[in-house]
Amino acid sequence: MARQKLMLSSGGHNSGVLVITGGAGFIGSALAAHCAAAGARVAVVDALGADQRFRNLAGVALADYWDRDDFLVRIEAERALPPIAAIVHLGACSSTIEQDADFLMRNNFAYTRALAAWCLRHGVRFIYASSAATYGAGEAGHLDALEGLPRLRPLNKYAFSKHAFDLWALQRGAFAGPNAITGLKYFNVFGPNEYHKGEMRSMVLKAYEQVQSTGRVKLFKSYRPEFADGEQERDFIYVQDAVAITAWFLDHPGASGIFNLGSGKARCWNDLARAVFAALGREPQIEYVEMLEAIRPTYQYSTRAEMARLRAAGCDLPIRSLEDGVRDYVQHYLATPDPYLRG
Repeated sequence: MARQKLMLSSGGHNSGVLVITGGAGFIGSALAAHCAAAGARVAVVDALGADQRFRNLAGVALADYWDRDDFLVRIEAERALPPIAAIVHLGACSSTIEQDADFLMRNNFAYTRALAAWCLRHGVRFIYASSAATYGAGEAGHLDALEGLPRLRPLNKYAFSKHAFDLWALQRGAFAGPNAITGLKYFNVFGPNEYHKGEMRSMVLKAYEQVQSTGRVKLFKSYRPEFADGEQERDFIYVQDAVAITAWFLDHPGASGIFNLGSGKARCWNDLARAVFAALGREPQIEYVEMLEAIRPTYQYSTRAEMARLRAAGCDLPIRSLEDGVRDYVQHYLATPDPYLRG
């Protein structure tokens, strides 16, 4: 996919750095590589810890790096920072099974609120990750119109922490005006650089590993009669497509509000498993297993991003099919000696 030069890389907005929080993580590192290759001066905020996520940034020339806690202190104390062109806030706890609600509210609500308030005071572009999990069971649909936010009922604590900030921003009027902010509801993103995510890795990666070790893929049985086993649906989007759209928002500050970021198509787990087998040149072997009782009450059976608002805003970037994305991921990354994203 052709990569356009970002306006902010040449002073189109200002000459500051592009700050990406969570920039060593999955989507964050892919965005850092994308934007650096497009000419932006990228500064990453993260906490690298003891795992291997530093490898996500091995090929990215960084303008700067800040520890996530130090960056928050600098923001809240108005301490010296270099000129900042924009902040893309992707740094949060992304575990949908995290049970410490206080931890989630500190990381996903309070931290986001502090960055957003600073950007609003200083006239800096602010884009942040909301989540498709905020739609809950989908009883209110998957429409990203702001007026529908108060009707959403998240099913887990992670989704609640994300939804709480969406509502704070709506109440404050942060989605309107000259410094309006933008929230992106990422659906099921998969692709290179997700290797450190443990149980939160995509099913594409898990399926690849299962095929390599056992020759089979295990999928959950269905507990609703309208869905056969493995026919539960998700909206899957390849990480390169997700970051290209995220970068588009950097050059379109007028596109404010909340936007879904998916493919716009609902595909089932069986389709995903078959795509992995096809990418490996093997016949599908799928086994259906019992779903953990703990997650059955909050399990989503169908998600699909409504993409009309994104397209109406003028974003016409292409989005690959599930099969094309899986094929690229498996053949050009997972099946190679170096599976990390190459800018």
